[in-house]
Amino acid sequence: MTSIIPNLKNYTVWFLTGSQDLYGEETLRQVAEQSQGVVALLAGAADIPVTIEWKPVLKSSDAIRRAMIDANSDDSVIGVITWMHTFSPSKMWIHGFDALQKPLLHFHTQANVALPWSEIDFDFMNLNQAAHGDREHGYILSRMSVPRKTVVGHASDPAVTAAIGTWTRAAAGWNASQGMKVARFGDNMRNVAVTEGDKTEAEIRLGVSVNTWGINELVARVQEQTDADIDALVEVYLAEYEVAAELLPGGERHASLRDGAAIELGLRSILEEVGATAFTDSFEDLGELTQLPGLAVQRLMADGYGFGAEGDWKTAVLVRIAAVMGAGLPGGASLMEDYTYDLTPGDELILGAHMLEVSPALSSQKASLEIHPLGIGGKDDPVRLVFTADAGPAVVVALSDQRERFRLVANAVTNVTPPESLPKLPVGRAVWKPAPDFRTSATSWLIAGAAHHTVMTNQVGIEAWEDFARIAGVELLVIDESTTVRSFEDTVRANAAYYRLSQGL
Repeated sequence: MTSIIPNLKNYTVWFLTGSQDLYGEETLRQVAEQSQGVVALLAGAADIPVTIEWKPVLKSSDAIRRAMIDANSDDSVIGVITWMHTFSPSKMWIHGFDALQKPLLHFHTQANVALPWSEIDFDFMNLNQAAHGDREHGYILSRMSVPRKTVVGHASDPAVTAAIGTWTRAAAGWNASQGMKVARFGDNMRNVAVTEGDKTEAEIRLGVSVNTWGINELVARVQEQTDADIDALVEVYLAEYEVAAELLPGGERHASLRDGAAIELGLRSILEEVGATAFTDSFEDLGELTQLPGLAVQRLMADGYGFGAEGDWKTAVLVRIAAVMGAGLPGGASLMEDYTYDLTPGDELILGAHMLEVSPALSSQKASLEIHPLGIGGKDDPVRLVFTADAGPAVVVALSDQRERFRLVANAVTNVTPPESLPKLPVGRAVWKPAPDFRTSATSWLIAGAAHHTVMTNQVGIEAWEDFARIAGVELLVIDESTTVRSFEDTVRANAAYYRLSQGL
């Protein structure tokens, strides 16, 4: 089927170099050459997934403003990097930053790594002034409260290119949220608080449009699917998964697999038609669907669609953003839910899953395609993929509505191999150790009022979410190795005051 995970090389970040006319044409020629050399190093870095495009050196307020407006109007541009090669007086940048609507990274660097001590004259000093040129730049950015990421170091340093690459992934995630359409089939699960939220504010703050399509529209689309198309999709299933014997052609429950295929085809056709890159459903509102979508949802998430169960559109948004941020990296992004704990002292574990809907992209192993009863929803037994997420580092992130703002909470975790097999749990699942430890993690999560639905990603880490939150202007609370309950509670309290005051009257 068709993946909607983008090729990030098709996205562009403009590299803008600042200088001025004071130094003469020869110096400006060298500025252009050296900034092009910096761009060449960034463009050659394997951990920067986007295209870095050099732009002519900016020497005036009008040129800076025009560059920012042009960046805004170019849909392929997901952000800009600025570097003050020489000394670019910061008042020249005021109107440009007033106009800029794309994410910004301030790169504090210079052309050379080591100084040629015995050759340094004042011509060299005039040319290589970023040490204080970027301080001037940092001042106006702070004076104007411009959100940005600051990266310091030489473009040949892998730590530098890794930080820039992570920011470009966050910028791609932000770009994905701008104009994102979320299709809701059915409403939220009844009487649940945290899956609710302000859809209008979501469009204002995140650019996300959330609307509902009647479940009968989906049912009608499912019923329209032809035997030939269903046959073709079943062949895909047989090739990609270990299919249970009862679901194979001629098996006693093969009809259920065909029903699952029809649901996938119907869902895809509606999402493609309306241009939605994320969606939700609810087990309380399935209309005439024969089974709760399981296999279909899992495969759609693996192809880059966001999904939230029980009408949880905020998690659907996160899953889509995470899928775009992780484009091209091993692993994936999935709906996840903390389900139950192993409270063995000193070796606590969290078992996460959902009724059916965990993405197989979290696992590098071939999933098993099975059918089992589901004691919820009142429908036929659903088909689903069964697997365990790969061991290794991951992040779980929740988005909740805190009345006057949205709040992201991110916990660094380590997925592990389950201590024992799970033969009676036929769903996609993950088992993890949260940082810094179970008690601190769970206590902090509860203090934050974070949601029980999350996105799990084993592609990008905490830094990408920090960059995304900075770009989006959304509160982020991080639970990682440095977290203590006392410090976390202090941060929550301070954030409550800051975000309320920052909204204005």
